[in-house]
Amino acid sequence: MSRLRLGVNIDHVATVRNARGEGYPDPVRAAEMALAAGADGITAHLREDRRHISDADIDALAVICRRRGRPLNFECAVTPEMEAIALAHRPHAACLVPERREEVTTEGGLDVVRGRNAIAPVVRRMADAGIRVSLFIDADDAQVQAAQAVGAQVVELHTGAYCQAVRERKPQAEALLKGLAAAAERAADLGLEVHAGHGIDYETVKPIAAIPQVAELNIGHFLIGEAIFIGLGPAIQRMRALMDEARVTRAA
Repeated sequence: MSRLRLGVNIDHVATVRNARGEGYPDPVRAAEMALAAGADGITAHLREDRRHISDADIDALAVICRRRGRPLNFECAVTPEMEAIALAHRPHAACLVPERREEVTTEGGLDVVRGRNAIAPVVRRMADAGIRVSLFIDADDAQVQAAQAVGAQVVELHTGAYCQAVRERKPQAEALLKGLAAAAERAADLGLEVHAGHGIDYETVKPIAAIPQVAELNIGHFLIGEAIFIGLGPAIQRMRALMDEARVTRAA
C-alpha cells in the first residue's frame, strides 16, 4: 500500500491572528513549520468573507510552496472571484467546496449533481491552466459519478459526519465508515484520486487512513488546536505516525 500523504490546513492560525487584528500568529510561518515537521503539502481556504486566510496569505503561501517544491491546495467556492484568483496563482491543486457565509465551517459536500452545469466549466478552465482540480463531496455514489463526469481529477471525501459520530459514540459510526470506504473504492474504479478530510483527529484518523484507496488526508482544525498544548511540530508528527501505523497494519 502506498504512503499516505498529509496536507495540513493552516486556516485557523489565521483565525487566531484575525481575532485581534494583529500580524501574528503568522499562517505562513505555520506552513513552514508544518512542512518542516513532515507535512506533504499545505491547504488553505480563501473564503468569500475572508474570515481567516487573506489574499496576502495566499500570495505568500504560493511563493513558499513553490520554493520548497511542495503543493499548495487552494480551497475555494465555485465563484468567478475565486476562479480568477486560482487562475492567477495556478496552485498545484484547487479543491472546490460549498460555502455559505453564515456557516461556522463547511457543513457538507459540494452538490455536484445539481451544480454540474456551473461546476463543469470551472473545472475545465482550471485544468486547462494546469491546476489539479478536486471536488469536496459527501460519500455518495451519485456525487462520485458526477465528479468524474465534470472532469475532476480528484475527490475529497467529507469525513465530518463519521468523525462526529465517533466522538459522540453514536452507533451509526461504523456504517458511515463503510460508506466512506465504498465511495473511495467507487471513485478509484472511475479513475479518480481519493482524498479525505474534515473533523479528523487522533481517534478517527487510523480507520480513515486504513482505507486503501485514500491517497491523502487534509487535516487542520484539530492540529492547530493540539498545537496549543504540545506544539505544531509534535502534533503533526504524531498524526503522521498514526497514519503510517494504519497503513502498516492494513498491509499486514
